[in-house]
Parts: sequence; structure tokens; C-alpha cells
Amino acid sequence: MIYPQNAIDKLGFTEIRELIKEKCLTEAGRLMVEKIQPQVKVDQIDRFLRQTQEFKALLLHDEPLPVDHIYPIKPLADKAKLEGAFLSEDELHRMLLALRTVFNIIRYFNDREGQYANLELLFEHLPIEKSIVRSIEKVLDERGRLKNNASRLLEAITHEIAKSEQEARKRLDAVYRQAQANGWTGDGSLTIREGRLCIPILAENKRKIKGLIHDESATGQTAYIEPEEVFHLNNRVRDLEFDRRREVIRILTELTTEIRPHVPLLLAYHGLITKLDFVRAKALFAIDLQAEMPILDKEGSINLINARHPILYLNSVKDKQEVVPLNIKIDSTDRIILVSGPNAGGKSVCMKTVGLLQLMVQSGLLIPADERSSLGVFKQIFADIGDDQSIESDLSTYSAHLSKMKHFTTFANARTLVLIDEFGTGTDPQFGGPIAEAVLEQLNKKQVRGVITTHYSNLKVYASHAEGLENASMLFDNQKMQPLYILQIGKPGSSYAFEIAQKIGLSDDILRAAKQKIGVQQKKVDTLLVDLERDKKEIVDTKSAINRREKELIELKAKYESLSTDIETNKREIIRKAKEEAKIILKDANKLIENTIADIKSAQADKDKTKEIRAKLNKSLEQHSTALQKDKKIVKPAATTISTELEVGDWVRIEDSGSEGEILEITKNNSLILALGELRTVVKKNRVTKLRSKEKSKAKKRQTSMSTESAADFYPELDVRGMRTEDALHKIELVLDRAVMIGYPTLKIIHGKGDGILRKFIRDYLRKYNHVSRFEDENADRGGDGITYAYIG
Repeated sequence: MIYPQNAIDKLGFTEIRELIKEKCLTEAGRLMVEKIQPQVKVDQIDRFLRQTQEFKALLLHDEPLPVDHIYPIKPLADKAKLEGAFLSEDELHRMLLALRTVFNIIRYFNDREGQYANLELLFEHLPIEKSIVRSIEKVLDERGRLKNNASRLLEAITHEIAKSEQEARKRLDAVYRQAQANGWTGDGSLTIREGRLCIPILAENKRKIKGLIHDESATGQTAYIEPEEVFHLNNRVRDLEFDRRREVIRILTELTTEIRPHVPLLLAYHGLITKLDFVRAKALFAIDLQAEMPILDKEGSINLINARHPILYLNSVKDKQEVVPLNIKIDSTDRIILVSGPNAGGKSVCMKTVGLLQLMVQSGLLIPADERSSLGVFKQIFADIGDDQSIESDLSTYSAHLSKMKHFTTFANARTLVLIDEFGTGTDPQFGGPIAEAVLEQLNKKQVRGVITTHYSNLKVYASHAEGLENASMLFDNQKMQPLYILQIGKPGSSYAFEIAQKIGLSDDILRAAKQKIGVQQKKVDTLLVDLERDKKEIVDTKSAINRREKELIELKAKYESLSTDIETNKREIIRKAKEEAKIILKDANKLIENTIADIKSAQADKDKTKEIRAKLNKSLEQHSTALQKDKKIVKPAATTISTELEVGDWVRIEDSGSEGEILEITKNNSLILALGELRTVVKKNRVTKLRSKEKSKAKKRQTSMSTESAADFYPELDVRGMRTEDALHKIELVLDRAVMIGYPTLKIIHGKGDGILRKFIRDYLRKYNHVSRFEDENADRGGDGITYAYIG
């Protein structure tokens, strides 16, 4: 599929594999990474990509996967498979820890059934065989040591060893104290020689104690003696230890025999751990790259949006620099992109980025590009990168290039991706250019896809009129004389040879002589390319400025329309309030006039009384005028007036819960009685926000749809397994509200067991929910504490 084989190294794919291997936890996982190769089956590639994408989502958004103890099971299973062999205590302990990890992983995904559909394919419906774990736990303690009560005989031998050791030590201490009392001992205390506990006795006294001399001091003044009466007891202990070892081997052999029938399942568990480690490493690498899963296209096309070279990106993160993203499209219309431009302008990086990302996708790896990017599947990837001269094969640089061109033109087809760097170089340009053009013409006839970099003008001219080929250039700032590393599709690029030479400081005489030596036509072409690139850059800058201005205008228009709406709303509110105040004033004025007339009548037109009544009337009018003037000063046409003035019939949102309802009544203590569907609730004014007209209509629709549901449609069971805590609580709140509204007495919430984190958050929430009177676990035989019953009342 890939030609030549070293193209994988030259495109950087080998380095990608090494970086992924560093993320693996097991040697088996690293071996799987080593074997990563591009695939050609679309379904297989899609599955690999989705598995990596799902594991990435798991690592970023779900609870940690339980991978505390991952040990290779295969070597242990292979050893257990042999008749008569037995696993040691350490090996059984490693197997126990590994199996516990495997079972925790299986339970983890069982609790999230359907959430990670592609990852679940790795399990192949593996069962949790608890009998293996139980068998090991019968004989091993938590530290991995054999239990003393693993068998009755082992328990009896262990007890006898302890008893004999105690007796031997007791006898030895007595002899030692007696020797000390007699002054026979040398410097020091009891010591061990040749695995036996001995007494240090002065050399001249060594005949005074019967026993076995195990050693002497360097000076020969002290002898280390094991007393005769202790010697027999120690031999007894030694014999018992041999008996214990034989019993231990018998128990381990019996346990290994018990495990042997499960060897195929143990190998399957090993495969699961290996594959999970492999996919986990790919997902961790994707997180480092900020990689996404592109769209997989069955056609031989490439559309990279904001793509970055993986190695360059990782280095830029370390150096805190920015990588210029690549945007390139290869399809049935523009099959081959011919990239030209200045040296060190990024042509080779552009071509290698396309090739490396294509290899990564076909190997099931996520790529550092926008998720809208799409890549096809190629059955062949041909690359000509760098110098492949060979002394052994008697090939020069150009011969090596021609050898590859021969292979390309012979075996390439429409499902081949061709990558060629510095096409045509290595020989006399007068002959290399035409040969390269002929090869390019042949490749184009074969409908291949590819990216080719070159400096040859004849290839640029050919690409400009040949169907299926498209010129492209790496942009160059000819004022600052530095590359921009931006790929521009649609026109060839100048090599900027004279401009770069001038910047470096080559003398003017040399540059003038060089310009005279090149052809007039070539000089015109190169000058035209430079001018075109300058004009193109000006157009791009102008377009960018226009886009920014257009965006500003759109924002200003939206802001104006919003302010206009607010002003109109405020205007209507002010007019409404003014009318109400006018009604109140007229009512008060009429009442005042009527009272005044009544007072005058009762005074029977007395002048003094009438004068006094008129003065009182004028004083009341002045007070009304003063109050109106104050009101005019206080009135502010602000949006806050709308939000604080609430009336019966308005729709509001409760801030802390987000619930929406209609105001039925405003009480004297500034509380609101709201209708939340069929439910009624009382809240303070400062806890609500008035809804605008559009929000109000949406809220009415939601309430209408809720109210049309009947109790018969309500299902009092809720499964939140595998959900994030926030999503689970939101779903529970909606169902609880519905249950309260229709008067349903209980709600069954299935949250699973796991680590108990989700259960804890759910029960904390239920404690705070006013309408939940109590909650309890399901019966142990039907789910236990993995299910909660909430009683509403």
C-alpha cells in the first residue's frame, strides 16, 4: 500500500507511533501500537476512529476508568495451562488484582450500556467469572501471602512451627543467661550464623557449653555456638518448614489446576486489557493534540480545515508559539495541487501534513484539524521525499527519483495519493523540467490525487491550463521579506530568488549579472508572479477589513433594533401608567370638589366659611401639583421599570429553578402566587424575572404541552445510568415536577451502584425538594442501593 516503505518514517508516522507508545500502561499495548498500519476498509477505519473518539469523550467528561492494577495476564495463563505447573503466590496475587480491574472495567461499561457503543465491541460479551477470584481469595490474603488457614494441615504445621520456635528461643535465652552469669559470653548479644541463632562465647570457654560451633570472630576470641539442647529443636523447626513448603506447593498446584479450565477466558481478559490500553493511549494522544474525528469520505478526496502538523503542534505548545493552520481541498475537480513558492516557505510542511494526517486517519487516529474536515480512503500512498541515493544499488539522487517515478506511473490509479517533494530536481533543469512535466501529465491521466511541490516554471504553466491540476502558492510578505506559511489556492508562487538573495546581502553586481543571464521571458513571468502575489495580498487585506466593518455594522444594527424595541416597550408602559395616574387624579379631584360643594352647602353660604373651604381646596390642589412634579423627576424610562412592575397575568421565570409561570395573584406582602401548569406556588417578587413577549409565548406553549399530558401518559420510572450528574438532576427535576402536578405518589429512579457518586448527588437533591417526603433503597434482590424510591407528598 505504501511505497516506498521508508515513506512512513519520512512523513513522521513512526514518531507518532512512539509518542502513542509512551501513553500505554502495558507492554502488550505498546506492541499493538508498534503494529499500527493504515487500513483500506472504510468500515474498519470508521470503527477505530469512533472507538478513539468515544474513549476521548470518556476521559474528558465521564468518571475515571478503573485501571488501578493492570498486569499482563497472558504469561500467567500460559504457565497455568501446563499440566503439573503451579503459579506462585506473587503470580496469583497479580492475577487477582488484574482480574478485579477487568471486572471493574466490564461493570463500568455495563452501567453505561449504549453510551459507548463502539467501545463495547471490544468486550465481545465477556462474562465476569467470579469463581476464579473467589478461588484465589480463599488461599491468599490482601497482601498476596498464603493464608495460614488455607488448609487444615497448613494451619496445624504453622501452629507447630510457631510453638517450636517459641520453645527453642525460650531454651536459648535460658542458656544465654546462664552463660552470662558464669562470665562465659563475649561482647555482643544473640546473633544469627548460617541461618541459626547462636550465643557468642569466649574462645577459652567454648568447651564448657555443649553444642555446635557455627562460626568464629575475625580475631578468634569469640565462638558462636548453637547449644545442643536448642539444636534439636531448631532441626525440628527446619523439618516443619519443609513440611509447610510441601503443603504450600500442594495448595498452589491444586489452585492452579482449578484455574486451568478458565485459561481461554483469561486470555480473552488479557486481550480486553490490551485493546483498552491501546485505545486509551490513542485517546490520550488525541487530547494532547486537541484532535478531532473528521468526516470519513468513501471517495478519494481530502478537505482539511484548520489542520496542523502534529509534531510541529506539540513542539509549538512546548515553546508557547502558534502554528499557522493549513486549509487545502483535493477532489475530483482539483485532483493534484501543485504548490510553489519561496524556499523555507512551508511547501514541504504543507505536503507532509496532508500525507501524515491521511496516514493517521487510515490508521484509526484522530487528527489535529477541524471536525468539519473530511478525508477519503486511499488504497495506495506513494511518496517521493528527500534524497534516496544508494551506493549499494548504484543509484544517484536523480536516479532514485526516476526509479520512484517509474513505479508511480506504472502502478498509480484513481485511488492513489501521490506526494512528491521538489519535483524534477536533481539534474539539469533544461532536461529535468520537461521530464517532470511528462510524468505529471501521465499521473494526471491516471486520475491520481496528490500534492506536489516544485520551483519549475514549466510545471506551473502546465498546471494553469491542464484539467485536474490546480496551482497553489505559499504566501510571502515581500515587504518584510519573510514567509507567512499560508497556502493560497488558485495561482502559482514566485521563488523570490532575487529578493531573498538581496536580503541575505549578495552584492548588487552579482544580482545584476544574474538577471542579465536569465531569459527575458522567464524574468517577465517571475516579475508577474511577484506582482500578482502583492495584488492578491492587498485584496485579501481589503476583504478582511470589509468583513470586519460589515460585522460591526451588523452588531450596531442588532443593538439599534434592540434599543428601539426597549424604547417602544417603555413608551407603552409609561403611557399606561400615566393613564392610570390620571384616572386616580380625576377621581381624587371629583371627590374633593364634591366634598367642597357639600361643605359650602352645609355652611349655608357663610362668607368666612366659604373662604376657608376655598383656601383648603387650593391647598389640596397645590399638594397634587407638587406630587406630580416630583413624579416627573423620578420617572426614568429604563428597562428596570418593566422588570420590577408586575401584574396579574404577566409571565415570569423563577431565578433559582428556571421554572416559568403565570401570575395569578399579588399578595399584600409583595409575594406572587404563580401557576406552573397545574401546580400553584408562592414566591417573592425579588426571585422572579418578567418574560418578554417572545419568551412568554414559548413558555405558554411549553405549559400547554405539559398540561395536555394525562396521568396515563406518565411513567413513574426514570433511568439516569451513565448520565453526567448535572443532566441526571435536570431530568429528575422535570419528572418530579410532572409527578407533583398530576399527584403521582412515588417515583422510581435507577442510578446504578458504581462508586456511589451519582446516588449521593441524587439523594442530596431529593432531601432539598420540598414535595419529597422520604426516599428508600429498592429491595436487595431487585437492585438494592442501585435504585431509589422517592415518595411524593
